Amino acid sequence: MSELRHKIILDCDPGIDDAMALYLALAHPAIELLGITTTFGNVAAPQALRNALYLCHLAGRTAPMAEGVYTPARKAAVQPDTELHGRDGLGDLPERQRDGRGPDERSAARLIVDLAHAHAGELTVLTTGPLGNLSQALRLEPRLPQLLKQVVVVGGAITAPGTVSPVAEANIWHDPHAADQICTAGFPLTLLPLDVTQQLALPLALLERVAAQQRHPATDTLLHAARFSAAAWAPLEPALAAQHACPGGDLLGLVYLLQPSLFSTQAGRVRVATDGMAEGQTLMDRREHLSYPQPGWETQIPRIDVALRVDAGAALALIEQTWLRDWLTA
Repeated sequence: MSELRHKIILDCDPGIDDAMALYLALAHPAIELLGITTTFGNVAAPQALRNALYLCHLAGRTAPMAEGVYTPARKAAVQPDTELHGRDGLGDLPERQRDGRGPDERSAARLIVDLAHAHAGELTVLTTGPLGNLSQALRLEPRLPQLLKQVVVVGGAITAPGTVSPVAEANIWHDPHAADQICTAGFPLTLLPLDVTQQLALPLALLERVAAQQRHPATDTLLHAARFSAAAWAPLEPALAAQHACPGGDLLGLVYLLQPSLFSTQAGRVRVATDGMAEGQTLMDRREHLSYPQPGWETQIPRIDVALRVDAGAALALIEQTWLRDWLTA
């Protein structure tokens, strides 16, 4: 494992896959989780905040946590899909412990800006949900691309089929205007689209090993959520059903920070379709030697890195090794 310590903000919409990413961030010694910001997406914004607070409470860990945007920048809001994440976003937990801790008084955008100033050049923002919080932070602080070390966005689809339309992935589709702004704002940005995240299936057997070795309410919760996710996705994705697995794409954001050599990336200009039948589609220019008559692809638009392949076996080994560490408070 890398010895470099990564200072991060996790911007998320938990959600089962986001819960897994949060617990990987808490478990790995090279990740310093400086803040958690929540948004609508897999669940409504208030539920996302409740889930993040609860997950940290279960694990006996704390971090500044701020509530973010409730709705997209310009499009109409869409109700969360309770079939994939449950009514509570964590697979309909049978019960919850009481948690008296509240969120930070700042907005998500203000927390991002404040931490970016406090750790200029050192801070990574990892997003596993829609990009409204980062968009608002950019409006508060136009110099944000220069203050951050990097941004890692889990979302989009380049050549892979979409999940909410034939061409669109959920995180981008939920707020396409914010996504297009972030992809073109000049951040040192890496995009992890479905092309790479769908290469990682998280076997239930792995979660069962973790829960058996790390006997704790946090790992019990994670296993419950993973089983719910696997059952929900089984009729939709035969490959997941055959592997008795659930999607684990959000975990790859942390894996990328820890071992970027596991990924193959390509640089290019990326735009997001903001309306019509292709709303939420991420479009990548991979023929930059051409001068297009279609506006929107001018040379001054910044290029970003896009991950297209990952060593899924090595990624799974890193995830399992991390979760099997002694990281939970009794």
